Amino acid sequence: MATLTGKIFKVNPLQSGNGKNGDWKKQEVIIESNNGKYSKKVAVEFWNDLADTVFVVGNEISIEFDVESKEYNERWYTNAKAYKVVSNDTKRSSKATPTQNDDSDGLPF
Repeated sequence: MATLTGKIFKVNPLQSGNGKNGDWKKQEVIIESNNGKYSKKVAVEFWNDLADTVFVVGNEISIEFDVESKEYNERWYTNAKAYKVVSNDTKRSSKATPTQNDDSDGLPF
């Protein structure tokens, strides 16, 4: 579990589909944090119910997320999956409700 606070830098298009566990949707948001001398950008995935959150470029948010890496063809891919988001501009909070184990992370495995 990790926490990140920063401004929304970019909101990528919503993705959706149907997998072995049913329908899914994913919203990828790039968050820019200034935790020191240099700003850093992190791509964070918001799945299913959290993908319905309204993300506005420039708004400040805090998220709690897990980091997981998977290997494919001898390369490692790391995903940051949010399970809680708080919009610091409106003080609204959303929390993921675990309904299924969604392995549809965009990787071909």
